[in-house]
This record gives sequence, C-alpha cells and structure tokens, in this order.
Amino acid sequence: MGNAAKHAPAVKQKKQMRLDILRERLPRIAPDKLNAAQKKVAAEISAGPRKDVRGPFVPMIRSPGLTGPTQALGAYIRWGVKVPFRLAEFAGLMAARDWSCQYEWAVHVPHALKGGLSQDTVDALAECRRPEKMKKDEAIVYDFVNELLKNRSVSDATYARAVKHFGEESVVDLVGVVGYYAMIAMLMNVARTAPPSGLLPLAALPQYAKPVV
Repeated sequence: MGNAAKHAPAVKQKKQMRLDILRERLPRIAPDKLNAAQKKVAAEISAGPRKDVRGPFVPMIRSPGLTGPTQALGAYIRWGVKVPFRLAEFAGLMAARDWSCQYEWAVHVPHALKGGLSQDTVDALAECRRPEKMKKDEAIVYDFVNELLKNRSVSDATYARAVKHFGEESVVDLVGVVGYYAMIAMLMNVARTAPPSGLLPLAALPQYAKPVV
C-alpha cells in the first residue's frame, strides 16, 4: 500500500469505535443558502442515481464548477467503467486505505462485499497487508494498484500482465478508479467528513480526536 496507509496500525472491522469527532470543516449547506450555481449542480446530482447530495459532494459543492464534472466522473466510475464491479470496488478500497479515508472505507466495504470481494481480503486491506487468498484477477489488480500507489507508476511486467488480462481500455479505467477515489479521499480528509454510522472502521487519524470506546 502507499505510504499514507502506514501511518497507523489498522483496527479490525469488528472492533469499531464511536468517535469523538472534531467539527466538520465543510458541513452540509442548507438548501436555502445555496447560490444559483450550487442549486443547479445539487439538482443534477439529486436527479441521478445518487438521489441526494452526500459524501464528498457535501464539501465539494462549495465549488460547483468542480462538482459538476466530478459527479459525472463519479457516476462513470461507479456504473460505467470497463472493470468488473468487484474489482473496481477492490481498487477503490485500496485508494481509500492509502489515504485512510474513513467515510470512503465505511461506505464502500459493504459494496465490495456485496460485489463478491471476500471479508478476508477486506480485512487484509484494512491491516495494510497483501491478501492471502485472491482470485487471479484480484491479484492482478492488487499488484497494479499497489505499485501505482506506492511507486507512483507500475513496472513493465505488472503493466503487461494487466493489459493481457483486461485490455488497455480497462487498464485506463482502473487508473481512473484509483485517481477518482484518491481525489475524493483527500477532499473528505481535509473536510473532516464523518463516516455515516459514527463508527470508526480504520485506525484513528489526525483529523479526529481521540476515539472513545
């Protein structure tokens, strides 16, 4: 995993903790306080599959010019990429763990499990270690994304293996998945966006106060 994933030891999924969370820096804006451009992009988001402005778009809507293209990209990443859903979620979790983004991890673990990723694999990613029992396509994705996050590129051998198995279009999409989830992880870490459940799925981070059991 990337260097950011090594900053703190992982906490087992079953040992979640309630948070004493610092105030969000960029909380939800009341609908009547949105300006015209913000209302327009909020309506676009609400009319799509998301049904509401939530997650990274709560802080991001301060910049409607960024939010519009990003939410369209996010829709493609979630529902249009030429990478199987299970593997896209796998790559997304790797990016989330690399940035230790609590919201992203909490939201996407259920999607990954429902899509067919094993609990053992999810637990391994949470603990910043290589999963022991991966399918062939999962191992290819893990090696590709791990090198990308750690080395900021991939070796010729890893690239060739990925292209041979998935094809160039899917490999480009895979890079897009990692980049998208890394970007929104950065934003939510800066914004101190709290996990929806109020539980801490990963080790405590600097933006949070000391966890309380």
